Amino acid sequence: MTFVSEGTSATDRAERYGSQLVKHFTHKDLEGSWEDGRGFVRFSVGTASFTAAPDALRMRVEASSEEDAARLRDVVERHLVRFGTRDELTVTWSGSGSEN
Repeated sequence: MTFVSEGTSATDRAERYGSQLVKHFTHKDLEGSWEDGRGFVRFSVGTASFTAAPDALRMRVEASSEEDAARLRDVVERHLVRFGTRDELTVTWSGSGSEN
């Protein structure tokens, strides 16, 4: 079973922030990639994926437990908010359900 949450952060600089997140985490020896406005990072407890839209950065976390999905949401959100302090970024999350 996979637990999924999707988040959105309104910004007109989604490409910049998505790229910055992936670059930050891959510098910590995590597997990840950013290309053409889309990217992912594979953590030990699950995966975070990012898509740059014209008006927002869209995020999706997937993990094998609800607790791990919550942990990934927290890590991704804290880093994005810190990187986007000047733009006062926030993240709205939806879903914490499971997919089979």
